[in-house]
Amino acid sequence: MNVNSKHILLEGKKSVNGLEVSRDLGRMYWHDAKIACKKLGLEWRLPTKDELNMLYKKKEEIGGFVNNYYWSSTEYNNFGVWTQYFSNGAQNGSSKNYMIRVRAVRLC
Repeated sequence: MNVNSKHILLEGKKSVNGLEVSRDLGRMYWHDAKIACKKLGLEWRLPTKDELNMLYKKKEEIGGFVNNYYWSSTEYNNFGVWTQYFSNGAQNGSSKNYMIRVRAVRLC
């Protein structure tokens, strides 16, 4: 995979608010999502709850999001993680045992 297929380029920029954003990695369980992000390379990871909210607010600029839930890295207990619904911006807790969409980020 070449470097440009790992992330999006926004009108000549490599980041949004200091984050580089991956393409949509598909739907997967939370633990698998963490592994998939790391496989992209150095420093790629799931976004935090706050970073995911920023991605939601910039979703038109970033592009490639579907109106569905996306994983964050922010756990609220041993079994649950915060997700964000990209249809209306709602943040909800979800079991790690669901298959949810994934976008990775890394600091630029």
